[in-house]
Amino acid sequence: MKIEVRNKKVIVAGSGKSGIGATELLCKVGAKIVLYDGNEKLSKEEVREKLSYDIRDNIEIVIGEMTQEVLKDAVLMVVSPGIPIDAPCVEEARKKEIRIWGEIELAFQFAKGKIAAITGTNGKTTTTALTGAILQDYYKDVFVVGNIGNPYTEAALKTTEDSYTVAEISSFQLESIEEFSPDVSAILNITPDHLNRHKTMENYINIKEKITENQKEGDICVLNYEDEELRKFGEGLSISVLFFSSKRRLEEGVFLDGEEIVYQTKEGRKKVCEVSQLHLVGIHNVENVMAAVAITFSLGVPMERIQKTVKDFKAVEHRIEFVREKDQVVYYNDSKGTNPDASIQAIKAMSRPTILIAGGYDKNSEYEEYIKAFDGKVRLMVGIGETKEKIAQKARQMGFSDIIFADTLKEAVEICAKQACPGDAILLSPACASWDMFQSYEERGCLFKEYVNGL
Repeated sequence: MKIEVRNKKVIVAGSGKSGIGATELLCKVGAKIVLYDGNEKLSKEEVREKLSYDIRDNIEIVIGEMTQEVLKDAVLMVVSPGIPIDAPCVEEARKKEIRIWGEIELAFQFAKGKIAAITGTNGKTTTTALTGAILQDYYKDVFVVGNIGNPYTEAALKTTEDSYTVAEISSFQLESIEEFSPDVSAILNITPDHLNRHKTMENYINIKEKITENQKEGDICVLNYEDEELRKFGEGLSISVLFFSSKRRLEEGVFLDGEEIVYQTKEGRKKVCEVSQLHLVGIHNVENVMAAVAITFSLGVPMERIQKTVKDFKAVEHRIEFVREKDQVVYYNDSKGTNPDASIQAIKAMSRPTILIAGGYDKNSEYEEYIKAFDGKVRLMVGIGETKEKIAQKARQMGFSDIIFADTLKEAVEICAKQACPGDAILLSPACASWDMFQSYEERGCLFKEYVNGL
């Protein structure tokens, strides 16, 4: 149910990218906005500087405590993804019967055209970027938004009935949807992540699967057949389901047949490409390609156009990104490996003896499977950040003791360079978020590249 926001009071909670995007959109549609941030270290001036020059003086900014005065007469609170939906400020709004939306829901209410929405624990950014590239090569009006770094709210008012939007959607963003309904949804995989926020694996799975809850007849959901939970989920959906598989042939869907990626339809078999023609490494990236093929073919892109873009597409920054080769040692930046499963895929993709930089912010992850993946690949681990002791302790319990600790990422790079032999790979794939030492995984990855290029 749409809310009339013109001349109504709306609270935007959070002053990061999402919050600023939501504020800018709401301003354009005539809402009266209070931009709220609970971080008392921020100043109102700092927050005001983030806003467009022409609206800075029209926005009320509140820092610190959420008061009853702030909540009074508000019809809507738009919550940034970084704020849990059970946070005290949100609970206070709920008690006042103020509607709670996330930035994704807000954007959806004002957007037009077709939308593809992609979620999953790992592979979202690569799949979203490739899906966007395929659509941009064929359609005129395409927007790539969401968790990939471009707020959906910034694009929503530019969309038309003829446009296509590809949105990377995180579990944090799915928590607060209400009517959000993509024409094509995709869930790439579900493995443990963000359990410090979602509490249980069951809750995390349910939130990921919410991406389909408002889809209607004629809409499509793309799912990974090799994820047991998603296979079971897909079999119970009333909308059309399109599976992809890296391990078996499917009667209908996208799958890996030897070294060929193929799309089997009722009309027959279409070859997409050979795995060797991809610029992306690792079986997880083959799965990302298959998902993007399924999504874009469902949105009307001819196979010959899909084939061309897939073969031209290069890796996303910070996702097993080649940095340089020095003294016959190859350096890879996988700063986007922010959970164990993502980093396992990066380790599997290495074809050389590997020195691994691991550790970061603790999201209550378990590291047993991560360390199992070291076998035959990782010859030395350089530990950094909040979790270095926790990962090292588990590694030693499992018989891996080639571990060195570093206090900074710069020191870790220097240790790796000294310890490396010709023919080695050095891989930053921390299996952890970056927030203990850095603002974001992007900052961590950019600094890694700077230190590597400065060797």
